[in-house]
Amino acid sequence: GPAAPPGPPREQPVLEPVLPEEPNGTDSAKAPKVNCEERNTTGIERFTLHILNVSQDLMEFLNPNSSDCTLVLFYTPWCRFSASLAPHFNSLPRAFPTLRFLALDASQHSSLSTRFGTVAVPNILLFQGAKPMARFNHTDRTLETLKDFVFNQTGIEAKSDVAVTKEDWEGPLPSVLTKGIDWLLLFSVLFLATFVLYATLRTESIRWLIPGQEHEHQE
Repeated sequence: GPAAPPGPPREQPVLEPVLPEEPNGTDSAKAPKVNCEERNTTGIERFTLHILNVSQDLMEFLNPNSSDCTLVLFYTPWCRFSASLAPHFNSLPRAFPTLRFLALDASQHSSLSTRFGTVAVPNILLFQGAKPMARFNHTDRTLETLKDFVFNQTGIEAKSDVAVTKEDWEGPLPSVLTKGIDWLLLFSVLFLATFVLYATLRTESIRWLIPGQEHEHQE
């Protein structure tokens, strides 16, 4: 589709496909597309996701020289689709303890949103090292569909005894909407309105420079 202008991510019921993802099925399950290096879980007692704050850079958490895989969620705290996804994504680290899971507020990391084409939230990317390999592209965002996505992409099976719990609804990713002013969205609307006004005035000034236009207007 046409490229979207730079701006804050918006919420949407359907995730926009940018990276290729083959449909779920037997063929894709037999041939995983990403060969992930599973991390050593010895000594790790609690498997949870890490939420980046505004001063942390995603690239600091992704090792370009390794083959380990990380599932990264782009969300915003005021997006209702992000909130409904939160408890399911919170439970994923327990289902796949050998993988890493990160989440970041897309409104606080706008440069990353532009870089990876995350013009809408929630948006989930599978990274191998520092390279994005696949994008989750399902409207049904549940623990089961997320597990199927990871399995079809990596061939790693999820732990069968993992389910969404009460603690997953509480955090670490918030499942309750945060009310507030979206300053980035407001700035984008003002910028677009200013651009449209400028383009309109510019077109009007050019029309007066065309020979015969002024005479025709006077008549």
